Amino acid sequence: MNKDIVKSFSGSNVTLVAVSKTRSAEEILVLYNLGQRDFGENRVQELMAKKEELPKDIRWHMIGHLQNNKVKYIAPFIHLIHSVDSLDLYQTIYKEAQKAGRTIDVLLQFHIAEEETKFGMDYKEAEETISAYLENKEKAVRITGIMAMATLTGDESRIRKEFGTLKQYFDQLKEKYFKDKTSFREISMGMSSDYKIAVEEGSTMVRIGSLLFQ
Repeated sequence: MNKDIVKSFSGSNVTLVAVSKTRSAEEILVLYNLGQRDFGENRVQELMAKKEELPKDIRWHMIGHLQNNKVKYIAPFIHLIHSVDSLDLYQTIYKEAQKAGRTIDVLLQFHIAEEETKFGMDYKEAEETISAYLENKEKAVRITGIMAMATLTGDESRIRKEFGTLKQYFDQLKEKYFKDKTSFREISMGMSSDYKIAVEEGSTMVRIGSLLFQ
């Protein structure tokens, strides 16, 4: 277990989300006992099982692709959904948040990588989703920022360029739609292989798994 990474983010302006997918409750508790509270899962079924088994003050993040029919299971408790990759999914989350009687924080996921297999919106789709968000009188969902994954490559210049693009998107959306909203503040980018570059390019939230659970 890499305790140094947890310590390095303690008191930092960047939030460390420990990616705990496929990890046991015992492994998660080691990090929890070091003070780590933000954990990310990419499958609803696994997330639900761990939520029941682990301490109640853990802040659970949904970081994987989320199917519409699974939203209802996590709506009552999820801390942050990183992977809103369509207007349709946003609308589903909105409805389920209303039913749960709470406001759910979400990030809009952009597609910035070369791989076509990665999910995410383009800029126009993000604007369409934000327009729908601004039209909703009841704030059952709160858009607090954006997320993306860079291309899986050893080419650091490519990774830096993609993260720079996401930061540019954030700045443009902030200026146009959220200028007076302090809640729109998160740029979730950077994983085990590229989080240092992501932080240099303006990330406020990194998702690290394999480096932590060594």
